[in-house]
Amino acid sequence: HPLPGATASIGHTRWATHGGPSDANAHPHLADDGRLAVIHNGIVENFATLRAELAADGATFLSETDTEVTAQLLAREYRAAGDLTAAMAATARRLTGTFTLLAVHADAPGTVVGARHDSPLVVGIGEGENFLGSDVAAFVAHTSEALELAQDQVVTITATSVDVTDFDGTPA
Repeated sequence: HPLPGATASIGHTRWATHGGPSDANAHPHLADDGRLAVIHNGIVENFATLRAELAADGATFLSETDTEVTAQLLAREYRAAGDLTAAMAATARRLTGTFTLLAVHADAPGTVVGARHDSPLVVGIGEGENFLGSDVAAFVAHTSEALELAQDQVVTITATSVDVTDFDGTPA
């Protein structure tokens, strides 16, 4: 099926770390009634504890993955903060393990937010377009300008802006 028109999107080729390869375990994982989507590279080691905490708060899970737990946690943080960047930073501070996360939310069309801890994340800076990837090969056909995120940083991109902070919200 053709994809709907959009100005921001995320995608990921998943290598299973939690749960077998199945449609239910495939990325992206959704939360907030399908309004929030998350992809994740790495492993969240404390996902079982977080899953139990979120389930006690009423969250339901459709997969076996640590990524869906992250999506549910990010949705809860988004409801509290009302801002996807702040929610991503709060979520990243709760995670133990190795991860790169990317998220989009229907309330923030045209925006992609990412976080990096012990896993690569690179920003491609274009003209009227920006990109996120684990390697410059993901966007080298579109731009030769790149910025590698440092450890424990959050990045928010739109077509015309790139903002980077650390997990505490301090601008980088």
